[in-house]
Amino acid sequence: MTGVLRVGNASGFYGDRSTAWREMLDGGELDVLTGDYLAELTMLILGRDRLRDPGLGYAKTFLRQLEGCLGTALDRGVRIVTNAGGLNPAGLAAAIGVLADRLGLAVRVAHVEGDALALPDALTANAYLGAFGIAACLDAGADVVVTGRVTDASLAVGPAIARFGWGRDDLDALAGATVAGHLIECGAQVTGGNFSFFTELPDGGHRPGFPIAEIHPDGSSVLTKHPGTGGAVTVETVTAQLLYEVGGPDYLGPDVVTRLDTVRLHPDGPDRVRVDGVRGTPPPATLKVGVNNLGGFRNAMTFVLCGLDIPAKAALVRGQVEAAVGPDGLEFTLARTDHVDAVDTETASALLHVHLRDGDRARAGRAFSAAAVELALASYPGCTLTTLPGDATPYGVFTADAVPQADVPHVAVLPDGTRLPVPPPRTVAPAVAGPTPGTAGPTPVAGPTRRGPLGELVGARSGDKGGDANLGVWARTDATWAWLRGWLTVDRLAELLPETAASTVERYELPNLRAVNFVIRGLLGPGVAASTRFDPQAKALGELLRSRIVDLPAALTPGRPAAGEADR
Repeated sequence: MTGVLRVGNASGFYGDRSTAWREMLDGGELDVLTGDYLAELTMLILGRDRLRDPGLGYAKTFLRQLEGCLGTALDRGVRIVTNAGGLNPAGLAAAIGVLADRLGLAVRVAHVEGDALALPDALTANAYLGAFGIAACLDAGADVVVTGRVTDASLAVGPAIARFGWGRDDLDALAGATVAGHLIECGAQVTGGNFSFFTELPDGGHRPGFPIAEIHPDGSSVLTKHPGTGGAVTVETVTAQLLYEVGGPDYLGPDVVTRLDTVRLHPDGPDRVRVDGVRGTPPPATLKVGVNNLGGFRNAMTFVLCGLDIPAKAALVRGQVEAAVGPDGLEFTLARTDHVDAVDTETASALLHVHLRDGDRARAGRAFSAAAVELALASYPGCTLTTLPGDATPYGVFTADAVPQADVPHVAVLPDGTRLPVPPPRTVAPAVAGPTPGTAGPTPVAGPTRRGPLGELVGARSGDKGGDANLGVWARTDATWAWLRGWLTVDRLAELLPETAASTVERYELPNLRAVNFVIRGLLGPGVAASTRFDPQAKALGELLRSRIVDLPAALTPGRPAAGEADR
């Protein structure tokens, strides 16, 4: 089939803007509206929901959002595809049927299952399925398709397969649609949300609209948004999202390996960016499996240390807390937020965060928090805490595994109840021994420098993947890229961000994007649910890097790039 498929997105995570579904349906023309609700942490949350009630395990907020707009979607012929099914796609599909009956609507609901795996002692274990099950549901006439754990991009790739009739061997088209799906799956992040240069957006980033990918039969696309909505769609906002939570140039998926180093971005008019040139290769023989286990119990207390002798005060607290509950599982982090000769208490104070993780709920609970509070009159001068004593809470540990594609029973359950097996790809890529990170570029040309924050010249976007972090950095001009690719090495990153120095760091160049991407292994420990870092998902890591004062080439003009440079 020819023509353009307009795929919008109305949710980037479980808890995203509740009105986005209505805004997207009312804002303009769409063929498909997707909603992404699943993250590694979300699967843990849904797993705990299911422990309390086996009938749950899906994103309950989606039902409330759907209630107000299902009729509109049906009237306008907009098909809905969402992974809100989480751990129980069949349960959500049934709940949608009940909702439709109550609203007096005739709706054809299908769902995709087979991702849930039985692993001993695991709270959740789910393989990341591809897009062909979604396509089968749409081919069968579904108005709403509910999935469990599919890859985020599959929500957009599936409708494109159904519209254009792509097969397993249409690798370039599948790769192009995968890029489009990756770009819109985090909602407003591609339209100006979390954007390094938000002050340059027309509305200052106050309320970015949600994105649309206009997918073409060859897999190329145009990224845009509804007219009159906030934010912006530019080559730079698209670049930022393209660098989000990725690794090397090979972007592995269950249907195709997408070569991110082939992606080309071009301006295509106001709030329109064309994405083309994407190449794909056969997918791996295995599927990624996300596994969540309950790791134990955690608690935290924060002491305020004001004025003089901050290190000595912190040392006193550490000794007292360790003596009270024992040292096992304790972590102490001193945040030097204090200023010299400050005129008020807050700016004169540092914060000592004390975390405890333990398999014993009692020890991590009141035994720990009460011991901290008991120091209020028996510790350092000015002792106070920002937290009240409380019980411990359970935490999860995320790990990634792999399973052969042929071992996963990918099934499309059609609107009439027919169960249609989805066969794995016939051609797969051989296993790769390990990552092949790129090396640093040529030595930057010497010349006069000036001191300034790195963020004057570059943007950044960072995020989490289990216990790893990724940090993508892009240059705003060709001249800055010529400098950046030789200057920002792994060693330089360790100098600027000392917390990365102890980690294995992989560095990859993406010249088409004027970008370099770092994968920092193990920075987040056992994952977001168990991390005690101040920034547990590494969302702020890129902005920390941009804030560092470095020697910038004096010849590079700071601020907004010249006309045509950023949106080349």
